[in-house]
Amino acid sequence: MADQYVTHRTIYLYAEDKINLKRDYVTDYRAQVNRLRDNLKAYIDEHPDYDLVKMYHSGSVAKGTALKTLNDMDVAVYIKKSANNPSEYELLTWLQDRLREVYKGKGISEDQIVLSTHCVTISFRGTGLDVDVSPVIVEDNDYGYLIKKHSGDRVLTNIPLHLKFIRARKEEQPHDYRQTIRLVKWWIRNMKRIDDEFRFKSFMAELICAHLADNGLIMKDYIYALEEFFAYIIKTQLNDRISFSDNYPKSKLPTSSTGVIEIFDPVNPTNNIIASYTDSDRMKIIEAAHNALDAIHEARYATTQERAVNCWRKLFGPSFTI
Repeated sequence: MADQYVTHRTIYLYAEDKINLKRDYVTDYRAQVNRLRDNLKAYIDEHPDYDLVKMYHSGSVAKGTALKTLNDMDVAVYIKKSANNPSEYELLTWLQDRLREVYKGKGISEDQIVLSTHCVTISFRGTGLDVDVSPVIVEDNDYGYLIKKHSGDRVLTNIPLHLKFIRARKEEQPHDYRQTIRLVKWWIRNMKRIDDEFRFKSFMAELICAHLADNGLIMKDYIYALEEFFAYIIKTQLNDRISFSDNYPKSKLPTSSTGVIEIFDPVNPTNNIIASYTDSDRMKIIEAAHNALDAIHEARYATTQERAVNCWRKLFGPSFTI
């Protein structure tokens, strides 16, 4: 009596109700960011000496993997390096000043535009939405460098290619690929609620799902897809390198180890996205995957609905209901 109480349909309905960002909110949030883009474009037109080049939507909303709990959106502003620009270390402060100028007299106070690690965050009190604006120093076409606030370190990125990367997998599995990512991200959110030292980036979840999809995982059954996700972590112990050939050959990857876990940015072969994770972080992820997979298996053979629901609450938290 496999999945007697909790089935793929159960998970689908739960996701629609509790996990997925509603289309109306997506529309409103995109409109907020579009207004930011329009304001910034007008400023650029009036101040061409500042070398603000272009702007892209980025992050989970642009990728279609946003959760219902979303309260921020990501925007990348490409900046052409010139004599007018400050040093890279001061770039975020420079962008903060420019954005304060953009919104001067438009109902956004200076204390609503603050610095974060690699972005400037604008808090729109009317919608409750934060927009993270990240400066990208133009390198070549859509390639450019994100700059970290505290160190000034450069990280090569390409926003359109990131979006193209996820869109290619989405086209193979139009709804299920992104939904599986959202389910994994919801599990991560619950794990961090339980343990605030649990480390598992959303980008890491996206790339493991992409790796599984590229290796033949069909995600139309969400319970099976989650089982395979957790089983992969347990089987490999996160010792396998993950990389993608969309934008560079494997020969471009570093020849020596770059971290305890190695998952490479699909647009930058030198960027292990979780290079800072420790072995303790890795073991904690593996233990959490074991517990999640055990809970799914136990739910499958539960003799009561209450027991099955309690098993799935170990993955998704107390909001899970049938």
